[in-house]
Formats: sequence, C-alpha cells, structure tokens
Amino acid sequence: MAGFEFGVYTSFIEISGGFYMKALFIGGTGTISMAITRALQNTEWDLYLLNRGNRKYDFASNIHQITADISNEAAVKETLKDMSFDVVCDFIGFEPEQVERDYRLFAGKTRQYMYISSASAYAKPVQDYRITEGTALANPYWEYSRNKIACEDILMNHFRKDNFPVTIIRPSHTYDERFVPLGVHGPKGSYQVIKRMMEGKPVIIHGDGTALWTMTHNSDFARGFIGLMGNSHAVGEAFQITSEESLTWNQIFQCVADALNVPLKPYYVSSEFLAKAGKHFDVGSGLLGDKAHTVVFDNAKLQKAVPEFCTRVPFAKGIRQTIEYVLSHPECQTEDPDFDSWCDKVIAAQEKALVSVLSSI
Repeated sequence: MAGFEFGVYTSFIEISGGFYMKALFIGGTGTISMAITRALQNTEWDLYLLNRGNRKYDFASNIHQITADISNEAAVKETLKDMSFDVVCDFIGFEPEQVERDYRLFAGKTRQYMYISSASAYAKPVQDYRITEGTALANPYWEYSRNKIACEDILMNHFRKDNFPVTIIRPSHTYDERFVPLGVHGPKGSYQVIKRMMEGKPVIIHGDGTALWTMTHNSDFARGFIGLMGNSHAVGEAFQITSEESLTWNQIFQCVADALNVPLKPYYVSSEFLAKAGKHFDVGSGLLGDKAHTVVFDNAKLQKAVPEFCTRVPFAKGIRQTIEYVLSHPECQTEDPDFDSWCDKVIAAQEKALVSVLSSI
C-alpha cells in the first residue's frame, strides 16, 4: 500500500476525536486467538476476524466478521482490495504455501505481519535448560514443527529481502477453558484421560514424570501478544510467549486430579515405548519431539519489548476453571474408547513383562 513505511507506526485512524488501530486476524476464534479477541473488545483496536464463520459469537462493536475461506486467495484478495491494516496475524498458517500466500495478499497492506509458529520448533534436548529465542530450531520427529520452521524461514527471508514487516510468535503448550492439556492422549482429545481419572483407573505419564514443562493460560498469552501488536521493536524479531511457571508432569497431573477431587493413580511408561506402541495414534511425534524433554523458557526478550507483561494464572488455578467448564459442557466430553483400550493394553503389557523378569531371577 502506498505510503506504508517499514517499521513506522503512525497510521492511526481518527474517529470522533479519538484514535484507533486496525487489525486483521486470520482465524480469531481458536484456543490462542479467542483470548486475544476477547481482550481487544472495547479497546482502541478495530479488529476484523477473517474465517469461515462456523462459530458464532457476540462480540463488542469494534470486532467485525469477514466470512471468507483464506485458502481461496483470489476471493480474499477481492474482499480485502480496499482495506489495509496496522497488524495482520495468521493463527492458522501451518505450511510454507500458506505463508507465501499471505505474503502475496498482505505485502504493502500491513505495517506488521504476525505469524504464530511454535516452541516445539526448538531443538531438543536443549544444551541449556533455559530456552531463549536464540535456541536452535530443529525437530526430526515432528512434521508439524518442521513445517513451522520452514514457514519462519520463508517469512524472515521476505523480511530481509523485501522489508516485509514480520514478527514471529512461538507459543508453547497454551490452553483454555475447553481443553485439558496433558502429555499423552488419543486423537479425540484429553477427555478420555479425565474419564479414567474419575473412574479410578491408572493414567499413563510418559517417562518418570519428573521432566519440567510449561503450561500457559491463553489469557496470559494474550497479554504478551497484544503488547507486541503495533510495537516497532517487534518487527523482524521472534518472541516466545509462555508462562513463567515450570512444573513437572507429576505436578501437572496432580493439579488435574486435585481439580477433579480424585486420587491420582500414575502409571509410568517410557516415551520411546509409548512412541512405538502408539504409532497408530501418532503419539511419538509430540513426545519425542517435544514433551519428553525438560522445557523452561526465558521470557526476558518479551519483557524488554513489553515491560508490563507478567503472567497471572498459575496452572493450579487455570486448570480448575478448565475442569469446571469441561464437566459442565457435554460438547467438551468426547470419549475415545480406542485410546482407553490402548492404555489398558500398554499397562497390562508392561506389568506382564515385569512379572516375567521377576520370575526369571
């Protein structure tokens, strides 16, 4: 768009004596993006959500819906032909072709393009236990993460060659009220693990449960993200946005059990065994490429760019809200009998092997 200068944030639009900034979210109603959308209600931001309109919400008057399929590039280009934005963020870009499409659509039409990557892109095990934005990116186990790395490379190349004003965002394990975040679950989500807990059955914890992990409530993520929107210090940079709290998987599962008011019955299985035994569930990619390793994040770079950033929702508090919501909303209670049976078989097989070893001594 003519007149846009790289790295300059002065194009406020004046309405009735006030000023606001204009943003476009591709998606806008997912786990991460919904918290940001809610937080931007009744603010100086004029926010447009571009999605297929499958979910209906009553938002404040500064939130606008654009019903379109982002994969239909020609139609979206026509829809947005007379529009420009201070910030564009793609929450549903997973493959290189999608970010190349975004570049074609938004080069010259936005002062900042924010891309949601993933902290699973960091190479693990890490050489330093505290992960920074400078930690190497590599993940031989998980195609999802490799695609995110490829997307980052494409966007940063456009930044260097074409002055495309990109900001990379790397969330870790971020959760909301609709989904209980756990390490091992089936393709239908984590509710079956919750059901096992409520039924007094053992639940599988990968490894010995002592690896450190970071769970981030989506409202905390939103605070950091909004601080980077329209922030000139964020252009050309990557930021991780995570909680400051690190917990072992044992502590995480205990918090879930406490929220359910049931005793925890952990059953430990090595991540390598789970990856092989759960190949048909694709258990291994997320474990060996991410969750099996200790992960502690250093948010110093984010806090320098957004000095007011701090996290406010400890996991013990956030998971109680999630459990309460899930148990009161049947649509969040998707059972997975195949995964339940698989858990029983894994536990039985390991117990049988133990008995066999002990009997041979």
